[in-house]
This record gives sequence, structure tokens and C-alpha cells, in this order.
Amino acid sequence: MQIFEELKARGLLAQLTDEEEIRDLINNGKATFYIGFDPTADSLHVGHFMALCLMKRLQMAGNKPIALIGGGTAMIGDPSGRTDMRSMMTTEMIDHNCECFKKQMSRFIEFGEGKAMMVNNADWLRDLNYIEFIRDIGACFSVNNMLRAECYKQRMEKGLSFLEFNYMIMQSYDFLELYKRYGCNMQFGGDDQWSNMLGGTDLIRKKLGKDAYAMTITLLMNSEGKKMGKTQKGAVWLDPNKTTPFEFYQYWRNVADADVLKCLRMLTFLPLEQIDAMDKWEGSQLNEAKDILAYELTNLVHGEEEAAKAREASKGLFGGAGSLENMPKAELTADNFMDGKIDLIGMLVASGLVASRSEGRRAIEQGGVSVNDEKITDIKALYDMNQFDGEGLIVKRGKKNFKKLVLK
Repeated sequence: MQIFEELKARGLLAQLTDEEEIRDLINNGKATFYIGFDPTADSLHVGHFMALCLMKRLQMAGNKPIALIGGGTAMIGDPSGRTDMRSMMTTEMIDHNCECFKKQMSRFIEFGEGKAMMVNNADWLRDLNYIEFIRDIGACFSVNNMLRAECYKQRMEKGLSFLEFNYMIMQSYDFLELYKRYGCNMQFGGDDQWSNMLGGTDLIRKKLGKDAYAMTITLLMNSEGKKMGKTQKGAVWLDPNKTTPFEFYQYWRNVADADVLKCLRMLTFLPLEQIDAMDKWEGSQLNEAKDILAYELTNLVHGEEEAAKAREASKGLFGGAGSLENMPKAELTADNFMDGKIDLIGMLVASGLVASRSEGRRAIEQGGVSVNDEKITDIKALYDMNQFDGEGLIVKRGKKNFKKLVLK
């Protein structure tokens, strides 16, 4: 199976402008393609994961990826999928985030001479002459057509700033610049980016002629992937200082049953034959599939050693067969104790499992808190300092949130 057919079989492709041409370029390793990443935080999260895996797959097949960091577009903010305008970031914040992205992407993509490139659109966007840009590029866009785009329609009722209205033009201009500078002939993006991407393809053909090679393709799940990157506690980051390897592993270990095979196909590099054989798995076998998914993705992001530690800790915590040594810990100090004791609410707060004492009280009263697998419903429960020596105590809130509390 060639790479284009494999991408289809894995459920990664949704809409294409020129399918036969795209198939030919990708299968013959002739695609120079880009995917954009706006640096709105100092770490990538699992919502970016599919794009990174796709870049890796295509590079392995001989194609050339361009990772476009949006140091310029981040100053405007993409309105797609949003109900309000992003908060403004300083250029210093944006540049710092760009550097963080570079380090994380290097785990997935091989950069260097003749290999993948990392480009920042700040290089051509930040110093644009507004009048010249509007005369040259703005004249190629119909406001009527832009307002019909889904990314704008959903914002019209609540208000769309003129600043954000420029985003489609800026993203389209990115494709034109990448085409002219680096011979970029293909762009990938999420299904929520379709209108912006078509704008880029159309701009190249208007400026350089209809025969100009410029193609677009979208990832079927990218907008869903962005939602996938969120939990009740916030985003699931690729930075181990924000989301530990164990927390990352547990996130994938707890995906819904209906999503396990979908994630295995889209995000792992396991052979499709092996994944297809899991189609009939049920019950405990589905848990095995989740474990495979969690291990494979943790290995991709954090390496084999951290993936193995996370798997052992998970088995120790939930199956009783592994080691608890590597599960997330919170350290208590003497300041956390009064007369040598700490109450359960204080333990929840100190562990970060709740944000406040009132939230901790509610969690206990609702029967959602346990200590060393024993459900505790007494909000006045106290624990001695010496109980935290050695192995410490494991505090759980619900089925998926837990910490080992030890004495510093």
C-alpha cells in the first residue's frame, strides 16, 4: 500500500482539491508541503498530535515537510472555532513560544539540509507595507465570498473584528510566499481550515497563473483533535513539565471505547493489519488496545523509557501488577501540618486534585475521594505526618485523578 492510500485507510484525509495530482506527488515523494502552527502557548498539545504524525509519515515516504510557525499570524489570531477574540500577545511571548515549538517538533520531524524545514511567517508578515499589501493581495479576495466562509459565519452574530477578518488573507499569503520561496506545492490543515486553505490555493493561481501547482488537503479529525486535547483540568501538553509522561499515558489509556481503534489508526505507526485485527476485541481486550495506544503515543512523545515507566505505574495503580514508583507525586512539608496532622481537604488542595477547600469538601461529600483505595466521606478525616513517610498515601479524586503524597 502506498502512502496516499495508507493515509486514506487510516481515516486521515477528508477534502482534496486535486486528488489525482495529490496522489501522484505524495506517492512519488515529490510533495513539498506545509502545516501551520500558531504559537499561542509555550508548548504543543495533543490537538497538534495528528498533524505532527502526518508530517512524520509523509517525510518517511520521501516528501519534504515545512513546519510553518505563525509568529506573524499569531499577532492576529485565527477566528476559526472561536466564540470570542484571542487575547493579544506581545512579540516577546510569541517568539518564546516559537522556540519551544521548534524543540518539541524535532522529536517527530527530521530537520536539516534537504530534509524538513522550519519557517516563521513573521519573516514576511511583520514588516509588510499595509497599502502595498492591500493593493496587491487584498484585491484578489471577494468580501462576499469571505463572509460565506464557515470560519467567519459562526462569529458574525457575536461580532467579528476587522483584525480577525484579515486572518484568511494572511494565511493565504503564507502559501503564496512558501510557494515562491521554497517551491511548496501542497498545504495540509484541519477541516476547520478549509476556507482559509482554498483562499491560498486560489491566490497562487490568480497571481502566478492557473497552471501553478498549488493544492490543498484537510485532515479529517483535526478540529476534533483540538477538542481531544482538552480535559476538565485543561490542555494535555507535550511538554513533560506541563503534563507528565504518566498523565499523558493515562489520558490515552482512558479514551472512550468507540475512539480506541480510530486513534490507533490515525496516531500510531502500527501496521494497519495489526489494528484491523483488533476490530472484534471487546471487554478486557479493549483495555489491552487502550494500553497499546497509550504506550505507543507516550513512546513517540517522551521516549521508550518514560513510556515503560508510565505503563508500570498504571498497572500498579489500577491492576495491582506493576510498580507505583513512577506515578505522579506531591510533596508535603511541615507547613502543611498542624500539630502533626493534616485533614483530607488539605491533602486534596496540596496535591492539586482540587483548586480550593470548598471544592475538596464537595468532592468528599459526593463520595468521589479515596485514600489508598478506601473511600472516605468524612470531611474531618485527619492523617498523621508519619503516615506519609516511605511509600506515602495515594489520594484519588474520581476514577482518573490521583496523586501519591509523600513527606519532603
